[in-house]
Amino acid sequence: MLFDRTQPPAFQALQEIRIPSVQTRQLDNGVSLHVIAVSQQPVLRLECVFDAGSWHEQVPGTAFFAVKMLAEGTHLHTSAQISEYLDRYGAFLELNSGPDRASVVVYCLTKFLPRVLPLLREMLTESIFAQKELEELRNITLQNLRVNYEKNAYLAGVLLREKLFGANHPYGRSQRPEFVSQLTQAEVIDFYKRTIRMASFQIILAGDATENEILLINKELGQLPTQQNRLAPVVGDTVPDSNLPVLAEKPDSIQSSIRLGRRLFNRAHPDFFKMLVTNEVLGGYFGSRLMKNIREEKGFTYGISSNMPAFRRDGYFLIGTDVNKENTQQTLDEISKEIRILQSEPVPQDELDVVKNYMAGEFVGSLNTPFEIADRYKVILLDGLPTDFLTTYIQNIRSVTATDVMEMATQYLATEQLSEVVVGGK
Repeated sequence: MLFDRTQPPAFQALQEIRIPSVQTRQLDNGVSLHVIAVSQQPVLRLECVFDAGSWHEQVPGTAFFAVKMLAEGTHLHTSAQISEYLDRYGAFLELNSGPDRASVVVYCLTKFLPRVLPLLREMLTESIFAQKELEELRNITLQNLRVNYEKNAYLAGVLLREKLFGANHPYGRSQRPEFVSQLTQAEVIDFYKRTIRMASFQIILAGDATENEILLINKELGQLPTQQNRLAPVVGDTVPDSNLPVLAEKPDSIQSSIRLGRRLFNRAHPDFFKMLVTNEVLGGYFGSRLMKNIREEKGFTYGISSNMPAFRRDGYFLIGTDVNKENTQQTLDEISKEIRILQSEPVPQDELDVVKNYMAGEFVGSLNTPFEIADRYKVILLDGLPTDFLTTYIQNIRSVTATDVMEMATQYLATEQLSEVVVGGK
């Protein structure tokens, strides 16, 4: 059969997806083990997730350092020996700290899981937080922070989160050099003992997982003594009363970093999917209205985008771009113009269809590997979302109408409700 290569293949819009299910088991100590078994390659990713984010900090910075120090030495191995041991078996370690939670992630070949698990258990229970290693990590962190705070874009992000949530709120607080410099070993150890050592946690296992791997994990991690974490959230100050624009002048800077945003909601909110489509139309992808106007037509920037960062308990809306100083105010005016159009004129159906097709394709494209599927499931499992959140994702996107977009833009994107931060100058 000959193909007519002058004709494109028939287009069919994605309507639904089928993904591997997650199986949840209880280990001997009550720890939940969530398994996404996909045997594409003989590799595994094992992630231990703790309620040990900055939400539970009593001293700023302790969450970050408590997690990062887990690989910096135990009673049996130095930091160099831990690295050498992992390298010997081709394993890779990630230590992540965020506002809501912290995680210890190990990637390894399935056949080496019995070798890696004892070291993982040791890091979780026998870390010693040596002063020398803590000082080295502190110095590296301070150097990185000093570099980052010289970047307009980084500082603008910090200032916007502080403006939206408050500088001492877990979602508004950022690492500051003064906090890092004052942090003590005792404070880091205290956070570790309260939130990680013997604390309840969850495990997410993805990849070439069979009953044998589950038994191995139960043998090592299912025997750890754990107790339910009943930590009360440590919440700082509330949102500042003033909604006046923030301008951080940098006379030597050629460019300005612009950030506009407001507090919004998390993924469980009934308007989440409607707002997700609205965000995509405005600035969520390369063909968005903000990109067409401010990049393609005006030539003010290489890129401008909007997005909706979501946490366990809250979320926010964000527009961000970098422009030459002399174009700062005009860029702000054009952003306001695009929002007003979105509020007053229905999105043409063909444009809305393009956005929905893009979002559906991007979503499916983010589920190519067992690890990507696990990342999607992780949000559902840890944030208490409906079990069908993933399987109905595309249907929820496609159900959004042009009227919904207008309503969302009117309700949540009123320009007087958006906080403005500019670093550089106007």
